[in-house]
Amino acid sequence: MRVVSIGKWALALSCATTLLASTAAMAQQAPVVNTAAPDALIRTLADNILTTVKSDPQIKAGNTSRIIDVVNQQLLPYTDFRKTTRLAMGPSWRQATPDQQDQLVKQFELLLVHTYAGATAKVGNQTVSVKPFRATPDQTDVVVHTNVMDQGQAYPVDYRLGKTPQGWKIYDVNVLGAWLIEAYRQQFASQIQQNGVAGLLSFLTTRNQQLAAANAAGREDAGQSTPQ
Repeated sequence: MRVVSIGKWALALSCATTLLASTAAMAQQAPVVNTAAPDALIRTLADNILTTVKSDPQIKAGNTSRIIDVVNQQLLPYTDFRKTTRLAMGPSWRQATPDQQDQLVKQFELLLVHTYAGATAKVGNQTVSVKPFRATPDQTDVVVHTNVMDQGQAYPVDYRLGKTPQGWKIYDVNVLGAWLIEAYRQQFASQIQQNGVAGLLSFLTTRNQQLAAANAAGREDAGQSTPQ
């Protein structure tokens, strides 16, 4: 069994979840029809997003607000993050009101951005290579396999996409054998069992506030330690 450091796992996952969460942020805007094949879509999005992350000094400084701004302003809706949240919640999704569902999608997206903001800031010379892809015309659910290359080491990252009237959309990622939806499903179920859907929403909101405060404090400390 291969042992991978937490830092390397987080870095690989940050590339994947930045791609997933960032493209989800525009989902409330008018639908964009995407005609790209799944592998071409992943290749284009990965290249564009890594270029943005590497070239923006505020992102490199770990500025979560800037990461969210880039998410909201520059990237297109090529994910189905509502589906991601629904699958992570399982049957409990149907217990949520429409307003709660909207808030859960928003807070889950923010959780990913806040959680991996630090690792996103450390993205440097990493590249993404897309493995050969085959699919039949009638398939509506596919997996695109990629490698995040870091200092000569390949870290496998897979993207699951579903076919929609607007084209292929990402809704799950797998880093080193761990699917994002599965990773959060147990935690969500535990919160719902203890406190209901409202409790899960409260947990996500509070956790995001804590992570935002911690990220802000980290940037302040970094600024104070920078030589003048």
